[in-house]
Amino acid sequence: LATSPVHMEYKLKMSPQQVLETIETMVKYAKSRCHNIEFSAEDAMRSNPAFLAQAVRCAIAAGATVINIPDTVGYATPLEMQNTLQYLRKEVPECESIDLSVHCHNDLGMATANTLAGIIGGATQVECTVNGLGERAGNAPLEEVVMAIRTRPDLYGLETNVDTSQIYMASKTVYGIIGRTAPINKPVVGGNAFAHEAGIHQHGVLANRSTYEIMTPESIGITTRQMVLGKHSGRHAFEDRLRELGFSLSRDDLESCFTRFKNLCDKKKDVTDKDILALVRNLEVTSAAVYVLKRFSVHAGGTESATAIVTLEKDGVVTEEVALGNGPVDAAYRAVDKIILPPEYSIENYVINSVSEGKDSLGEVVTTLKYGDRIFTGRGLSTDIIEASILAYIHTQNKLMAYYQTEKGA
Repeated sequence: LATSPVHMEYKLKMSPQQVLETIETMVKYAKSRCHNIEFSAEDAMRSNPAFLAQAVRCAIAAGATVINIPDTVGYATPLEMQNTLQYLRKEVPECESIDLSVHCHNDLGMATANTLAGIIGGATQVECTVNGLGERAGNAPLEEVVMAIRTRPDLYGLETNVDTSQIYMASKTVYGIIGRTAPINKPVVGGNAFAHEAGIHQHGVLANRSTYEIMTPESIGITTRQMVLGKHSGRHAFEDRLRELGFSLSRDDLESCFTRFKNLCDKKKDVTDKDILALVRNLEVTSAAVYVLKRFSVHAGGTESATAIVTLEKDGVVTEEVALGNGPVDAAYRAVDKIILPPEYSIENYVINSVSEGKDSLGEVVTTLKYGDRIFTGRGLSTDIIEASILAYIHTQNKLMAYYQTEKGA
């Protein structure tokens, strides 16, 4: 429940006394249902400190076991966050019997700094998200907070019990789910996090890694031993590499993934860990297929409209359509629409990601479609970016059509 003047007046339309009464009533009700209760004072960092202390005292008296102090709009500075936590611990001695938590947003780019300042101020719980995903500019990134605590034991003197070797894979997985890649300069998990371009830096790292590296790639799960697989690699080598990367697939998924791996080997000389991760991430694309791409052909050049011929299969029935478009991808999408006949929708997003390096690298395309108030996301993977685009679009349309048919049936 919000405790700042602006929230109480304009959103809640409640007086401070009404807010306190509501806190007591709601926390007591929650306590009657379960033991562990967290009360969050929304917009705490723009609240009057004295009233915030009253609200915290009220919530603890009613049975709260965790008090969350959020910087809801990313307004605070690290010093303010530290001072607020210290003030509450001083003014509300009852805080010693509960966990004090911080929840920081990143609107001014200070979510990580504010979270760490909260720890210095006495927070025993911090709320983070993988990759900092969240409302507006996001929340405090878990990977940054955890690695800061791990890297600076002299300052924080804490343990998080987080297995940091899983950080990189967790980050990649979450980015894969939302169809994004980490910004190259993102702390901890970005592509340049362990890159050293300047000559003086390179010389130092070669002499001793600690000259310019405060943490190692291995500490977050990035292996520096790249096992490159190819067309002569067998099932056991492929399965062993999957296991080393942290995957345990069902027999059907393993078979599907291995088949796609062998197909990829026909198009790409060397298959790296990044390629294998992408193959696993795209398993859902094939398992959820209704319409399946059989073949396609596109022609585009000069000022003429592009032409696409697309052949799809559904339930053993093969259908082929031709369409013109403003470029090969647009033409292919129009041909797919002629076959699927989807309801009216809009394309919200189309993203191309390079999975690995080199001219034969895998390309991953993520498409997002909107139908009514529903959002559907699909992905496609191929060394041919046009094919990846078509696969992503079909994947998304399969999801949309499944929902549409269910909606019609209802």
